[in-house]
Amino acid sequence: MPGFQIRVLPVALASCLLLGCTTSASRHDPVTAIGAVQGRDARSPRLGQQVTVEGVVTALRSDSESGAGWYLQDAGDGDESTSDALWVHDPEGLTSVKPGDRVRVTGQVAEQPAGGQTRTALLQPRIQALGTGTSTASAIVATPVDWERYEGMLLLIDMPLLLTDSQDLSRQGRVLASLGERPWQATERAEPGSNEWRALEQDNTRRRLWLDGGSAAPSNFWPTSIGAARAGSLISGAIGVLDQTGSGYGLHLTTTPDLHAAARPQPPQVAGDLRVAALNLENLFNGDGRGGGFPTPRGARTPAELAAQLAKHVATLRGLDADIVALMELENDGYGPDSSLAALLAALNADGSDWRAVDAGQGPGDNPIRVGLIYRASRVRPQGTPATMQGGPFGAHSRVPLAQAFVPVTRGRHGGAALVVVANHFKSKGCSGAEGADRDQGDGAACWNDTRTRSARQLEAWLAADPTHTGSDLTLIVGDLNAYAQETPVRALVQSGWRDAFEVAGIRDPYSYVYDGQLGRLDHALLSPALAARLRGAAEWHSNADEPETSGYRDGGDGPWRSSDHDPLLLGFDLRR
Repeated sequence: MPGFQIRVLPVALASCLLLGCTTSASRHDPVTAIGAVQGRDARSPRLGQQVTVEGVVTALRSDSESGAGWYLQDAGDGDESTSDALWVHDPEGLTSVKPGDRVRVTGQVAEQPAGGQTRTALLQPRIQALGTGTSTASAIVATPVDWERYEGMLLLIDMPLLLTDSQDLSRQGRVLASLGERPWQATERAEPGSNEWRALEQDNTRRRLWLDGGSAAPSNFWPTSIGAARAGSLISGAIGVLDQTGSGYGLHLTTTPDLHAAARPQPPQVAGDLRVAALNLENLFNGDGRGGGFPTPRGARTPAELAAQLAKHVATLRGLDADIVALMELENDGYGPDSSLAALLAALNADGSDWRAVDAGQGPGDNPIRVGLIYRASRVRPQGTPATMQGGPFGAHSRVPLAQAFVPVTRGRHGGAALVVVANHFKSKGCSGAEGADRDQGDGAACWNDTRTRSARQLEAWLAADPTHTGSDLTLIVGDLNAYAQETPVRALVQSGWRDAFEVAGIRDPYSYVYDGQLGRLDHALLSPALAARLRGAAEWHSNADEPETSGYRDGGDGPWRSSDHDPLLLGFDLRR
């Protein structure tokens, strides 16, 4: 990523700049306003021409996409539709300039590649030093309709600017932010491919802004606490030069902004006499179960990492205080004492608790990861035997679902209505192996949407046949469906009568996952109509998705934070007589 630096020039060349040698711009060259060079369109109207401009150097970059150079800005041409700055391409380091220098530059106008678009630049610059000067940062008080008008300019973001993703901080010295509010996955709120979806995508793009502190970050231009900040934290006083990157517009910081860190939320509370939670474990693998087998295929790389991972899951589940928990991304290694499931139960029961697991005998399925169900034996008891469904899209692609009926326990005796909990984990959105209708259709639903939709419809048909043989009409579909709320797998179930628990509970703007800085729900709780009438509360604990990766078990973070990349959900029902 770009880094700012000052290059030191040999004395002879420096003197040449000051005395006006043949490499310098002539005092008699007519000066053109930079806005006239930029023009009102994406490409300069002076392309290929030689021009002379004057301005103040605002920032240097040593490794832009087009090579080394610096930004030059003048006082403006009075036209609000044109940029007052441009890029001076200086790959050979033939000039000795620094921010604050006022210079006259003669060069050839070109359009250089920049983030899939172009950047207006001056090539083969001849420079005359004019002393020092200042550039005033233009204040951005509303999200621009088109950032092109500000290309290369010094800007102050003078409106709410929210941190959305910091995973590039350690590698590239930059974070992703959004103007005004945090962005949402368009298919969380609009049907894929619709006009509303396109409008949301365009709005997300306009509000998306990279903040680049240089490759030496966080020591340069970043508060020291930025690496630990949660998504949603407020950033103020961001000043820098605007340019284009391969992933959108970026502000190359020239000063250190202020960070107002978002607070971590307390565990949620829901009403009701029976609570059900769901948690994606993000690949809980325990090696061979006897201290060996590390690194694991998908999860912990060492026994110490496994211990830290288990500790985070235990802290999460104790905070939720649920009676039944549906699990996803659990290693599919059986139910014996060396299994990952046994390791989780042992950690949970270390304080004398009475967690048990639903034993499906094998699997379910033969995927490396599986779903699971655990429960508190003093609070609920399984009724009948577990049921699994294979065939069709399940097994090879979507993970095999697991269903089990439970009845509440009161004063040591079971009683009340039977609740059927169905744990699910549909095929992911990754495109490896996708063919035909499962390929990305360009509508926002990504790959394997057809398989996920067929999974949803087959799941519904299976449940209609009462696979647990309890006759109960109180059924909960819960888990990671790998589909946002307006995508067809979820919509197909809702249109068939299943009720979104968060909608029933009146929860506004729920989310469980953050991808590319955008909020959405891959994790769902869908209720049969009879169960919807018994729902008393629904909540998501944003203990994971908003946390930086440095809070996770691999970096030694304490507490439940970033136990997974998905947030857990919690539901409360009235089921006891």
